[in-house]
Amino acid sequence: MAQQKGIIKIKGTVGDLTFYKSQDGYLVKEKTSLDADRIATDPAFARTRENGAEFGEAAHSSKTLRDAIRPMLLTSADGRVTSRLTKVMSSIRKLDTTSVRGKRTVGTAIILATAQSLLQGFNFNKKAILGAVLFKPYVVTPATGVINIANLVPINDVAYPLGATHVTLTGAWANVDFTSKISNVQYSTPLNLPIDATSSNVTLTPAAPAVGTGTNLFFLQIEFFQQVNAVQYTLNNGAYNALAIVQVA
Repeated sequence: MAQQKGIIKIKGTVGDLTFYKSQDGYLVKEKTSLDADRIATDPAFARTRENGAEFGEAAHSSKTLRDAIRPMLLTSADGRVTSRLTKVMSSIRKLDTTSVRGKRTVGTAIILATAQSLLQGFNFNKKAILGAVLFKPYVVTPATGVINIANLVPINDVAYPLGATHVTLTGAWANVDFTSKISNVQYSTPLNLPIDATSSNVTLTPAAPAVGTGTNLFFLQIEFFQQVNAVQYTLNNGAYNALAIVQVA
């Protein structure tokens, strides 16, 4: 993609060039002369069709996971989380060594420890990496989905934004079947703490075990609020809200 420069920015099509605005600024691309029907049927484009099918599989798996935890993503995701997660899913799909090219899937590969390790530690908000927000170790118990943080002192153990008075911690246990694209998610009761020197033993327990025959994923979310006259308000920019996959089983 070429980038537009200069004072006047163009949006639209001029001849064979299409001008548009993206997160990377004002860009321009040239129209392709390839016919969609030819790509879909011509044997010369067999590899192209295979690549497209596998990219679509990775994108669909990414969407399945994002849809499963959408309530959390509303306050704790960056603008590029879709492309970043799809890239991880593409890497996982490549670990499928049993399917032919063009048919490799995330659902087949995710049973491998190496595939699960690619998802574990994924941060949905690149502006707020969990390890740069929470400075206290946590323990995940996969059998119950419980997340424990011992002796958490918010004012010392959490990197909070200016103006924040409270922090909320939430855990989630999701069972995601990347083959059927079916998921079940169970959340813990959010734990809201004042940002002060009080020490707390944090226990985040899912409402129930996540059911299903898919992959178990465990999430930890940290959100910040400002209290004014006994009412807590979310901080609009969301830059400090963290959400990560802390365990895959």
